[in-house]
Amino acid sequence: MLHSFTSKSRRPSASLATILSMASLGAELVFSPALAAAPMQKVQSGYLHVMVGKFEVTAISDGTVDLPIEKLLKEPVNVTKTALKRSFIEVPTETSDNAYLINTGEKLILVDTGAGQLFGPTLGKLASNVRAAGYELDQIDDIVLTHLHPDHVGGLMANGQRAFPKAVIHADKADTDYWLSEANKQKNSANADFFTGAMASLNPYVQSGQLKPFTGETEIVPGVKAITAHGHTPGHVVYEVDSDGKRLFIIGDLIHVGAVQFGDPSVTIGFDSDQKEAGAIRMEFFKNIAKEGDLVGAAHLSFPGLGHIRAAKKGYDWVPLNYSTKL
Repeated sequence: MLHSFTSKSRRPSASLATILSMASLGAELVFSPALAAAPMQKVQSGYLHVMVGKFEVTAISDGTVDLPIEKLLKEPVNVTKTALKRSFIEVPTETSDNAYLINTGEKLILVDTGAGQLFGPTLGKLASNVRAAGYELDQIDDIVLTHLHPDHVGGLMANGQRAFPKAVIHADKADTDYWLSEANKQKNSANADFFTGAMASLNPYVQSGQLKPFTGETEIVPGVKAITAHGHTPGHVVYEVDSDGKRLFIIGDLIHVGAVQFGDPSVTIGFDSDQKEAGAIRMEFFKNIAKEGDLVGAAHLSFPGLGHIRAAKKGYDWVPLNYSTKL
């Protein structure tokens, strides 16, 4: 029930009566709220937890780096620029560098380690984001590398010391044999920095006995298996994470530019060691993953790089993972 302000039970206070009186006389009322200049934060969250069956998988950001994608992809520049523009992506293209931390309940496994100090000042955030996600580096039991490019192995070292003193390092022997070879470095002077980065990052673990190369399809720990996917590098691999009927494929550098390579998986990139093999293996994996509908984690898709690959009329679509708080 509404009561008139003139009723005895709802008589306005003197101050409110004065304000109403002023308003009725046309007096201008100015209310000046107290304002404070709040500083912009300009900091993004660098981790995201998801569940794969009974395993907790945490996407970890090492940061982003601007790349001249239009010059790196093996297709006409104008075609690349058109595809990027269609996806509202600028040139140069800000590219994510993602790693993934798998907690099986018994083991803590890190897939790739980011760039450390090897690939520019906007990267190298993996260690701080692992801690922000609730873990410490010395808790990590195993590190599995998709390949030995600097933006995947640089985080192994920090200030000249092994960043993961307790972890066993796993990588395909084809990659360790290639990138840790001084003879190969001399033969490939154009990529000398890649060899130098791999050696600086891995050799301390070789000396400590922590590097354990594998060959072919290998189960690293129960529920985490390496699958051969050579082409991007001589020993590039994909990791299958399998728990309680759910699967995640961590595909490393099987793809770099979603706006282009999902629509046309045949497009390769200058970083690929074997262009033909890299394109063929991408199409093989995309076909199988899309058929099964499994979850995918990719190193260079926009963070967190998690989603599903869906077959389209031409090529494939990328469906980012729906955000969930149900862990």
